[in-house]
Amino acid sequence: MECKLVPSVCSYCGTGCGVLFEVINGKIVSTLPMKTHPVNEGKLCIKGWNLHEHVNSFMRLKQPLVKTFGRFIKTDWDEAIQLTADRFREIIEKYGPDSIGVLVSAKITNEENYLAQKFARAAIGTNNVDHCARL
Repeated sequence: MECKLVPSVCSYCGTGCGVLFEVINGKIVSTLPMKTHPVNEGKLCIKGWNLHEHVNSFMRLKQPLVKTFGRFIKTDWDEAIQLTADRFREIIEKYGPDSIGVLVSAKITNEENYLAQKFARAAIGTNNVDHCARL
């Protein structure tokens, strides 16, 4: 049995708490606080303590799905991205760029949130950007 502790950063919010994943035979089995991390200093909220459950959830999507005839069908990333880009173009041409809004998550990093707002403003052409943590 191979057991190791893998340092990481909690993905539940933008705080950036340090965690240690206990990995046994290649599977994350528990989450521990990183005592030496300057952000959380060995503490975790209830979400952080249970981060491994989210990672291992059977409900977690592992590949893109496309809705066809009312059903979700597994597809590859290239097709999903192309379909999304085509649909964005159709909507923008018909209704204008402000008909699209971008809502980002507290579960991604500040850098990823920055990229999302940059995408909304530069690629889509809208200022309709919001963040769930603002509410």
